[in-house]
Amino acid sequence: MTLRAELKEFILKNYLLTRDGSRLGDSESLTERGILDSTGALELVMHLQERYGIEVVDEELHPDNLDSVEKIAAFVERKRA
Repeated sequence: MTLRAELKEFILKNYLLTRDGSRLGDSESLTERGILDSTGALELVMHLQERYGIEVVDEELHPDNLDSVEKIAAFVERKRA
């Protein structure tokens, strides 16, 4: 499974309570759709740190990194490089 697919599966399961991949496009804004709020973002960060072994610092907690499946995948790839 690709990183993007893993992330999408996590978001679908934990935030949308579904496994239906058609419910979320990879480039859709998680905040604009009301999927991710500040508490949800912290939960997501904890998952990223535990699952992918990366450290996320406060300065990195912004939409450029965490607002879509695409952006989260790119962020994790940058952090793992």
